[in-house]
Amino acid sequence: MNDPRSTAPARRPASTPRRAALGLAVGLLAGIAAASGPAHAQPPKGNVRITSAFPTGSGPDVVARLVGDKLQARWGVPVVVESKPGGAGAVAINAMKAAPPTGNDLVVVDVGNVSINPLIFKRLSYDPDKDLVPVALLYKTAFFVAVAADSPYRTFKDLMAAAGNKAAPLRYGSNAVGGPIHLSSARLEHALGTEMTHVPFKETSQLYASVSTGEVSWAYGSIATAGRLVEAKRLRFLAVADRVRSPAMPNVPTLEEAGAPKGLDALSWVAVMAPRGTPPGVIVEINRAINEVVVQPDIAERFAGFGFVASPGPAQQVADLAQGDRARYAEVLKTVPVSVD
Repeated sequence: MNDPRSTAPARRPASTPRRAALGLAVGLLAGIAAASGPAHAQPPKGNVRITSAFPTGSGPDVVARLVGDKLQARWGVPVVVESKPGGAGAVAINAMKAAPPTGNDLVVVDVGNVSINPLIFKRLSYDPDKDLVPVALLYKTAFFVAVAADSPYRTFKDLMAAAGNKAAPLRYGSNAVGGPIHLSSARLEHALGTEMTHVPFKETSQLYASVSTGEVSWAYGSIATAGRLVEAKRLRFLAVADRVRSPAMPNVPTLEEAGAPKGLDALSWVAVMAPRGTPPGVIVEINRAINEVVVQPDIAERFAGFGFVASPGPAQQVADLAQGDRARYAEVLKTVPVSVD
């Protein structure tokens, strides 16, 4: 199933994103409160199923399988990872939320599934505030400003200067209308005081191929999605939208170092969640186990290849990220109205 966010955008009442952001704050914090009180850590009893909202072989899905193998060895029970992409994450989340809240069924989701979808979908078959409870963060990853290897824009300042030419608006691409790349790009466009043309693509591979040929001037991309084209000298990264440089690309400046205003970080994250009502002790154990797994040397090595950064911490960390990003994207949607059926 194609991501329905690839359809054309339509206007949505401006008050909706604010209400949704408030709902997330209340819903997720309530779930954390229920799951973070004093509890004796206990692993799930019996087989564990982790449903991935991402295609088999994609970065998040690979990580889910690596972590699943480690959890299986730790707990001594089968841990099966099933890839169920589609519906902007709805297929995977609906499969998981139908299961009993025992900790035996988990789902791997990202910022788009939890923080953005409730803001832009007129009808969403799941409610992250009511159906899900955060368990653990798997990783964070930063977006880079990517241009063609032979692009005339040698630096981010070159790109900004060209963006200021209203007679010839730059074209930037994304892999989904209303997705993190689209909204982060629109946020940068607005912060720079420029007007650019958004060109959505149905597939991530199509997006970066089009950047490499100059069909679009630039796009945000991660090391996992665009890094191979950088290695193949078909793309170049001008800046990273993070507060610090990426250890994997230390020669690429941050946006602020490159001349952009402060506070324009563009990060994606992937986390494990469980059905609301999962016992607190089970969540404590799964959180503890995942935190230990993601910093193991062999996992850290795989993360480095994708440009992923482990950030172990309590389940509250996921709730804070989701809440902060929901509010941030709600602000973007005030200037870039997007609504998806």
